[in-house]
Amino acid sequence: MQPVTLLLLPGLLCDARLWRDQAAALAPLARPVIADLTRDDRIEAMASRAVAGVQGDFALAGLSMGGYVALEIMRQAPERVTRLCLLDTSARADTEEQKRRRRGLISLSRSGQFRGVTPRLLPQLIHPSRLDGPLAAEVMEMAERVGKDAFLRQQEAIMHRVDSRPDLARIAVPTLVGVGAEDALTPPHLAAEMAALIPGARLRHFEGAGHLPTMEAPEAVTAALAAWLAA
Repeated sequence: MQPVTLLLLPGLLCDARLWRDQAAALAPLARPVIADLTRDDRIEAMASRAVAGVQGDFALAGLSMGGYVALEIMRQAPERVTRLCLLDTSARADTEEQKRRRRGLISLSRSGQFRGVTPRLLPQLIHPSRLDGPLAAEVMEMAERVGKDAFLRQQEAIMHRVDSRPDLARIAVPTLVGVGAEDALTPPHLAAEMAALIPGARLRHFEGAGHLPTMEAPEAVTAALAAWLAA
């Protein structure tokens, strides 16, 4: 089997570290390309930039905000996507309450307290058992590398995203929907909703993981992606 191009889309405040273990382990099956989603303040622009960074057809995987971008790519360039993976994400637009919380974090960051943002978000990102461990430190370091300016752009993009649920029935490629079983930010019922609306989609839960299973349960996620790529 020839390696396929695999476009990987990080989430909010995430960089290539999010996909590090999968990018390395899947090398025999795929040529990983990790998109930079830090430069734009709209999901549409993120999607356009990500697609411009790869040539030809590609498999597509996005986590959280990366999932929002993946669904936009399915609107912009569906003919180039050979298969789709949506991890710990939602097809819904933000509620007013979610927008209110995002605006609060934006205000906090603009007031010079960006370092205070990640500790506030951390309990929503990883399983409670990992909050005092080395993985928590890695997540915070990753957020610091992404930085305040990119965080502000990303939050603006997320707040302005559209409801993708009406588009899910048109997805016509093999699709894997995965979610950490303990994800507090985009709970499993949102993954189930997407899987039910995408024709033929497979749903996978990652036990013992929260919102970042690529880092929390890397071997389980890698195995699921390998099966998805080989199917």
